[in-house]
Amino acid sequence: MSCKVRFAPSPTGRLHVGNVRTALINWLFAKGQGGEFVLRIDDTDLERSTKEYEDGIKEDLSWLGLKWDDTFKQSERFAEYDKATQKLKAEGLLYACYETSEELDRKRKIALSRGRPPVYDRAGLKLTDVEKAKLEAEGRKPHWRFKLSGQPCEWTDLVRGPQSIDTASISDPVLIRADGSYLYTLPSVVDDIDAKITHVVRGEDHVTNSGAQIEIFRALGGTTPQMAHTPLLIGADGQGLSKRLGSLSIQQLGQDGIEPIAIASLLAKIGTSDAVELKDSLETLASEFSFDKIGRAPARFDEKELMGLNAEITHGLTFEDAKERLNALPMGDKATPEFWTLVAENLQKVDDAAVWLPVFFGEIEKVDLEAEDAAFIAGAAEHLPEGAINEDTWKEWTNALKSETGRKGKGLFMPLRLALTGQAHGPQMNKVIALLGREKVLARLG
Repeated sequence: MSCKVRFAPSPTGRLHVGNVRTALINWLFAKGQGGEFVLRIDDTDLERSTKEYEDGIKEDLSWLGLKWDDTFKQSERFAEYDKATQKLKAEGLLYACYETSEELDRKRKIALSRGRPPVYDRAGLKLTDVEKAKLEAEGRKPHWRFKLSGQPCEWTDLVRGPQSIDTASISDPVLIRADGSYLYTLPSVVDDIDAKITHVVRGEDHVTNSGAQIEIFRALGGTTPQMAHTPLLIGADGQGLSKRLGSLSIQQLGQDGIEPIAIASLLAKIGTSDAVELKDSLETLASEFSFDKIGRAPARFDEKELMGLNAEITHGLTFEDAKERLNALPMGDKATPEFWTLVAENLQKVDDAAVWLPVFFGEIEKVDLEAEDAAFIAGAAEHLPEGAINEDTWKEWTNALKSETGRKGKGLFMPLRLALTGQAHGPQMNKVIALLGREKVLARLG
């Protein structure tokens, strides 16, 4: 099946996990079908849109591996939107309205108080030319609404199945503001027609907009794309995403050391019938993608799952894979293959190695121990076996200490770990002391 999809972010901020999931689903669907993925920059809001954010969006998508086949900016297509506007006006489908926002709000409240739906009453359609001239003489400028048919609008959604929106139950949508600027709806439809978009894939919060958009497609003589509305993300607790998580940017995740394929593996599988597990590539994810697998329940985004996937990647990295990022850390240039092999399995991300670099290549802060533990550590050096330390030394040493002090289990091992590494958890101590060497071990016991 030939398909062409688009991802249409506004350059008013960086990408976050919510809109990246939409981009990813579009990309996976298109590539799985041998189709095209278009990046459309929705920058009609000229005041809030910036080149910096546009570049940032492209950087984020490129970092994730979501390459686009074509891209364009809405700010360069106003002439096309103006043509569509003239066509709709000529056909009587776009009409001028002069109410202020306060007046519209008052109408909505009155309708609700009378038990009626707050649907716009089409007062603008009833205005005579004389009345319009009088309003404009008062300094009012019209906003423009699209006249809906008032009939049910039906389509088969690729996620939600058969859908029907009764356009008599919704207000005629405003397509052009009083200041002459376009809202999202008209430019989006014009672009989809001109770009020959075959599938519109987006969040389910856009379902109610679809009836009006389908009618605009028809009014402009375009072919209505197939639609897929996916459930939105929620937090691991089942509640709506917190403000912090909802705005968790891809840029920040990258800066925090999260791997792109970990993000893609999670976002591609949550909310589907597939298990969440690490995949080797976007191409593999694309080959496994199907709208049939997407459930109707909200998709749960769990940071712990993301960190688990990232840890799996980190554990599999070779020293050469990690070297560049290690070098960016304090003392990272001193890291060795032996160091990386020892600590990697205890890390969730490469940057976590920053905790272990001073342990092996610098100094650590002494941990305050209980008096009995401090006395135990003070005498531990006497029982350290002679000669170079190797991986067998730890067992011989702790057996001697156990016989001498009667300590065992955590009471034996934890004070040693804290004294030698400053950390309560970490790699196996037989390997730790072998890498530390005799001089460092004795110095930290003193």
